[in-house]
Formats: sequence, structure tokens, C-alpha cells
Amino acid sequence: MGDVKDGAATRTAMVTGASTGLGRAIALALAREGFDLAVTDIEAGWLTELLSHPDLAGRRVVPVSLELRSEASIREAFARASGEVGPLGLLVNNAARALHRPAVEVSWDEWDEVLDVNLKGGFFLSAFLARACIAEARPGSVVNIASTHGLVGLAERSVYGISKGGIIQMTRMLAIEWAAQGIRVNAVAPATVMTPSRQQILADPRRREAMLARIPSGRFPTEEEVAAAVCYLASPGAASITGQVLVLDGGLTAA
Repeated sequence: MGDVKDGAATRTAMVTGASTGLGRAIALALAREGFDLAVTDIEAGWLTELLSHPDLAGRRVVPVSLELRSEASIREAFARASGEVGPLGLLVNNAARALHRPAVEVSWDEWDEVLDVNLKGGFFLSAFLARACIAEARPGSVVNIASTHGLVGLAERSVYGISKGGIIQMTRMLAIEWAAQGIRVNAVAPATVMTPSRQQILADPRRREAMLARIPSGRFPTEEEVAAAVCYLASPGAASITGQVLVLDGGLTAA
């Protein structure tokens, strides 16, 4: 899919929440794999540091402002990404809101914010990709970033975990609906990854050790491992994989 450069097809992708953490690592890994990219965040200016990274050299990379709580913003961001990068073949739904709060203290607005960003926005952005692929009779791929919080219970993570559980089921439902059109939908579900935001949350050694003790391998997955999983699911080698959740958790959910 995409233009032909140097005898090889140039692949195109949109990565949400790409300014930092997992989104940044995923965008860089895809660029190294030969993808041209639309990278998004709430403010396009947040992507400035990413755009100067040497791994993006030689790739077409377009920063796009995207507010996943707004239908109009989703529509405009997808149109801009498609117009400037080319017909999109891959969507990585990475952007997410976290919430660490006892269930009895969660407000109505907090519920809406987490579910709107983590689940609703990703659903409608995926629909835009599928609509374009179906109209143009070409294949496509969606990779959703889920979490082990969507697979197992954990106190004070209820809303976040519910949103990630919804992503996992969304992955299955859309995979079945779009399989005949050649659109694959998969998810990656990591345990806690030591992104900059997680490093702040787990700065307390006792809290960090408590999270680490849940993982049989004794280590957190890395940003690069999650990015590699996304690249695999987007690759020709995964052509028969759809509706699946690739869990990167060091054995947490097997215990």
C-alpha cells in the first residue's frame, strides 16, 4: 500500500498519542520499518521533539492535532493524515487516559473522559480507517494498545481497566466484522511499562516493588518490546492474525 519508492511499497500509518511513551516508541519503530507516518497528540506542538529524531530521517512524517473526545476532531485529523501522508494502511490506537482512583470516588466526568478517549475515540477512528479501505478495496490493519488491566482485576484501576477490557472486546468484534474486507484488527496488552509517566507514578520503591511482584518474570516489559509487537502485527508475517490479543506481561496473566 502507498507509493513505490526504491522498488518497495511505502507503508503508511497513523499513531495516536505519539509525543511520548509508548506512542513515541511505536512511531519510531514503524519509521525504521519503512512506514510514512501521521503522528498525533492533543497539541501538534507536543510532537516537535519526536519530529527531530534521527530515526525519522527520510520518512514522510506529519504532525496532527487530535482530540479523541471530539467527533469533528477525529474526522478532520483523519482527513489531514490521509491527505498529507497518503491512504492510510495502519492505525495504532495508542492514546489513553489513566485513572488511579477508588471506584466509589470516581466522578461522572472522570468516567466519561477515560472511556471517551480510551474506547470511544479509538472505535470511531478505526471506523474511519475501515470506511476508507472498504471504499478503495484495499487491505488495512488496526493495532489497539490494550493492557493487562483489561484482563485481570486490580484495585483502584476500575475505570481504566474497564476501558481496556472494552478495547479487547472491540478488537474481536471489529476483526470479525471486517475480516472479509481484508482489514485485520489486533491488540497488544502489556503489563506496566516504565514510560516517563509510569516512572513518576511508581517513584515510591514500595509501590514499584508491589507492582513488580505480580510479574513472574520479575521485570516490566519495555517500550521497545511493545513497539516490536506492534510492528509484527502490522507486518506481512502476521497476515493470518486477526482478532487476537498479544499479551506482554512476563507471565502475569498465566499465574
